[in-house]
Amino acid sequence: WGNPEPSSFFSSKDFNLSNEKDAHAGDGDENLERGNWSNKGDYLLSMVGYAVGLGNVWRFPYLTYQNGGGAFLIPYTLMLALAGLPLFFLECSLGQFASLGPVSIWRILPLFQGVGITMVIISTFVTIYYNVIIAYALYYLFASFQKVLPWSDCFSWADEFCSKTRLVSNCNTTLDGEIIHANYSFVTSNNLTCVNGTMNYKPVQFPSEQYWNKVALQRSSGLDETGNIVWYLALCLLLSWIIVGAALFKGIKSSGKVVYFTALFPYVILLILLVRGATLEGALDGIEYYIGKQSNITKLMEAEVWKDAATQIFYSLSVAWGGLVALSSYNKFHNNCYSDAILVCVTNCVTSVFAGFAIFSILGHMAFVSERPVSEVVDSGFDLAFVAYPEALSRLPVSPLWSFLFFFMLLLLGLDSQFATIETLTTTIQDIYPRVMKKLRIPITLGVCTLLFFLGLICVTQAGIYWVNLIDHFCAGWGILIAAVLEIIGIIYIYGGNRFIDDIEMMIGKKSCAFWLWWRMCWFFITPVLLTAILIWSLVTFSPPTYGSVLYPTWGTAVGWCMIIFCVIWIPVIAILKIVKAEGNLCQRIVSCCKPAANWGPYLESNRGERYSHVVDPKKEKEHEIPTVSGFVY
Repeated sequence: WGNPEPSSFFSSKDFNLSNEKDAHAGDGDENLERGNWSNKGDYLLSMVGYAVGLGNVWRFPYLTYQNGGGAFLIPYTLMLALAGLPLFFLECSLGQFASLGPVSIWRILPLFQGVGITMVIISTFVTIYYNVIIAYALYYLFASFQKVLPWSDCFSWADEFCSKTRLVSNCNTTLDGEIIHANYSFVTSNNLTCVNGTMNYKPVQFPSEQYWNKVALQRSSGLDETGNIVWYLALCLLLSWIIVGAALFKGIKSSGKVVYFTALFPYVILLILLVRGATLEGALDGIEYYIGKQSNITKLMEAEVWKDAATQIFYSLSVAWGGLVALSSYNKFHNNCYSDAILVCVTNCVTSVFAGFAIFSILGHMAFVSERPVSEVVDSGFDLAFVAYPEALSRLPVSPLWSFLFFFMLLLLGLDSQFATIETLTTTIQDIYPRVMKKLRIPITLGVCTLLFFLGLICVTQAGIYWVNLIDHFCAGWGILIAAVLEIIGIIYIYGGNRFIDDIEMMIGKKSCAFWLWWRMCWFFITPVLLTAILIWSLVTFSPPTYGSVLYPTWGTAVGWCMIIFCVIWIPVIAILKIVKAEGNLCQRIVSCCKPAANWGPYLESNRGERYSHVVDPKKEKEHEIPTVSGFVY
């Protein structure tokens, strides 16, 4: 096992865990120091809630429509099997085996501990703006408690470009046997008719679009114009953080119960929206645009389609964010993480497909009543969630009810993803300061939520949407891909794929060579190659951030680069620190840092067996007088 790992940002006295039980832990837990999930259902629903998020509703259906309809499910399913599931299973197994969070788990390979730090920092950036999106959903949820939805028509806040229908500007018409080009006002005043296909329309905006920009966001002209804090969005942001803090005050013991509602009820709402949408005129047109009356198989010849499928799978499963490792670390050692990984991944993908039918059936009805092609009302991201879909719902009978249900669903989808992300941060703190978290879990959790609330206030100014988009463009992009590529290379090629499989078999039992054949193919070759290809593609096709037609100032793009550099710089910095603090010549130092730490292995002595019988127990680490220097705790 080589020399004991001599790196720790904290002295070994910080490891001397008392036998005092954490509030996180229950009497029936296997691990009384860190705690375990109360039951399997808590864990599975937390994982489903973490993986199933806003992207399943506002991104996947649009990608399917854009990339050949039903044919897109072929590359999507293949990418699930080749890239998503292998990495998902790897992270679940890793967290469960060592019962450690995303930073401390790198006892397995000290040289790569910066990868864990990168995951946590990126999750921190993302959680700041993700709760702002939840605040948007809360605002619209409250706005739905009105007899007439405030975005259902062009009210006092609208300008001359606001219209519920398309307005003809000019067209060709026949006058005295001659075809002339005339203004539409001239055509109508003279009781003439336009020649089919010659009508030009005025540039108009739906009421919902103007409401989103002028009322909800009070959007400024660009990132340069910060403006004031939008007070009602700030209050909604505060409320969203209060909900998150309340759900997590006892860690997994409280959040594990909340997810029974937040993870399951969105499915009830999706079903209600689907049934309602399917009964509307024009719904079939919307669904045909979604899966295609005749799927375009030729689209599969385009590399962009495969890239979109791989990217969507990668991000929708939430791999390489640190959350999967953190949530799995609270499992009992012999939990079947293999079946869990497959169940959660399949549930996530089926949810995406199911959501598409609910979304496109109602968008099809909107296209029907507004006399537009479906392609003109379909959108993704913010424009789908806060413009196109609310506009469609406003045209239904009893529209406040449908609006309430939709935004309540968005709220729940966002919250359970947020629970897991905050749990990732608190798990990291717990692994570094276990004694402190035992005594002060609630104050620390509330402190983290309070700090992130204040950091998020910039995102609820009049320029807030530009900040949300900027963080999403940089931090939620290829920084995660870098972490994922290094994670799988480090564990499979440096630590050893076969050794890692032996570790998994300690938890789930011996499996045949045929069982591991697929996983070996993916882990050793297919998955790292695919992830590297997506990373390179993302870097080559990188474009400066924009929000609609608004360009970002140079300094704004520079801030974005600074954010992502701050996230990934820890990978080389920590690696260099490890090498500098190790002993021997350069080659020996690198080799030493590529070996597992002396205390790597199952957390509990009862689970270590013969393979890890030599492992240094953290509680007895001081007795062994392992030298410590600056570095994160192991």
